Amino acid sequence: MSSPLLVAMAAAAIVVACCLAACPVGAGASAGDFYDNFVVKWGTDPDPDRRVEIVDGGRLVTLTLNNVSGAGFQSRDAFLFGEFTMEMKLVPGDSAGTVTTFYLTSKDPTAAGDGHDEIDFEFLGNVSGEPYLMQTNVFAQGVGGREQRSYLWFDPTEDFHNYTILWNPLNIIFSVDGVPVRVFRNHDANGVPYLSRQAMKVHATIWDGDTWATRGGRVKIDWAHAPFVASYGTYASSACVSAAGNGDQDGAPSAFCCPGDASSWMARRLGPDGERAVAWARDTYMVMDYCDDPWNLGRPAECDMDQLASAV
Repeated sequence: MSSPLLVAMAAAAIVVACCLAACPVGAGASAGDFYDNFVVKWGTDPDPDRRVEIVDGGRLVTLTLNNVSGAGFQSRDAFLFGEFTMEMKLVPGDSAGTVTTFYLTSKDPTAAGDGHDEIDFEFLGNVSGEPYLMQTNVFAQGVGGREQRSYLWFDPTEDFHNYTILWNPLNIIFSVDGVPVRVFRNHDANGVPYLSRQAMKVHATIWDGDTWATRGGRVKIDWAHAPFVASYGTYASSACVSAAGNGDQDGAPSAFCCPGDASSWMARRLGPDGERAVAWARDTYMVMDYCDDPWNLGRPAECDMDQLASAV
C-alpha cells in the first residue's frame, strides 16, 4: 500500500474516532422532508412568478427557469466528508442552453478571493431528441478545470434517477443509479490539492447557461419552450456536519461530528467491480475528458498518477 494512501486512511480513521463520541443521535444523517434539510436560496420572487415549488409535504421540489430567473436551494448544514444522493428528473423536450445541477461547494459569495472547494453534477440541456450531457467537475482550493462530459444510458427526463457523490479523505466517487462513473483520488501528498479542509453545503439549481452549455454556446435557449422545470425527489445523506459554517481555508473546521454509520463510507474506495464500472462508463459514454487537455492548458499531474495507479 502506498504511503499517501496510508496517510489518507489514517486521516479517515481520525475523523471517525474524534467525532462519534461528541455527536447527538442522528447527527449527519438526512431525515425528514425538504424543510428539515434545505432552505430556498433564490427563485421565490417576484410573486406570483414563483420558481420553487415544494409539494407533497416536502417530498418533491420543482425548480423552474423562465426568462426572469432560475432557482435554487441549499442545505441548512455544511459538511466535511459524506455520501450524498439526490433523486432527479431533468427538463424534458427542448432544453438547450439550460443547466440543471446537484453539487457541493464551500463558496461564499461574500468572501474575498476564490479558494473554494466544489464537487459538481451539471446536466447540460439539448435540442429535443438529442441526448443530455452530464458534466462532472471538481474544484480544489479554487482550482477547477477538471470537467468530464458523458452521455447517460437512459433518458433522464422520463423518470427519476439517483445521482450520488461520495467524498472521503481517500477519493471522490460519482455514481449514477449506484453505478460508479468517475473517481477523483487524493494525490495531495504528491502536490495535487485535495478537498479536505473546507466544509461544503449541498446545492441544487437550474439556470441560464446558453453562453456555453449546448454545443459551446452555439445553441441558445428558445424561450418559446419556457418554463423549463426540473424535479428533485428523495434526498439521502450520511455526512459529517461542520459546526463552523463553511470552514476555514487554512485548516479543517474547528468542530464537526459524524453519524454512526460514517465508517461505512469514510474509507471506501473503488474495488475491482467499481473500477470496471468506471472503465465501462468512460469507454462507452464519455465524450470529453480534461485529461485529454481540450483547452491546451497542459495535462494535469493527477491524470498521469491515476494512469500509473490503474496499471499496477
